Amino acid sequence: MMGAAIALPVVGERFARRARFDAESIRRFATLCGDLNPLHHDEAAAEAGPFGTLIASGPHVVALMMGLDATYLSERFDAVGLGFDFRFVKAVPAGAELTLEWTVSACRPTSGATGYVVSVEGRAVDDAGTVFVTGKGENLVRQRAYAQAFGQDREGGVR
Repeated sequence: MMGAAIALPVVGERFARRARFDAESIRRFATLCGDLNPLHHDEAAAEAGPFGTLIASGPHVVALMMGLDATYLSERFDAVGLGFDFRFVKAVPAGAELTLEWTVSACRPTSGATGYVVSVEGRAVDDAGTVFVTGKGENLVRQRAYAQAFGQDREGGVR
């Protein structure tokens, strides 16, 4: 890549955030994504169901995990996700507070040397260590376009 060297993500680098899944956010997200399963909306149906309470929809947890990945990498790079794979280990009940976390598992240059593929492994876990969701993903990261074009950082300083 042309321009100043960038500080690449390092294998073992970890980033995380906390997320609370209250009944209102579960209903709101399920509605927004078009998931009308009563387990995400109807407390009586959910209480009679297999989990005994409202549960977060899979897309809810996954969206927050992918958002964490995108936000973290885009703070330093032009970054886009290439693909993710998730496994739902345990239903996320209403009231759960989880840590969403990713760890960099690999960082390799693209075949055309136009950027780097950053692989991550992640999970959504509670304070007791119970894992609810696991995931793997790959991201393409590149030196910021404005830095390449103008030789400057976001604040206008020369690199």
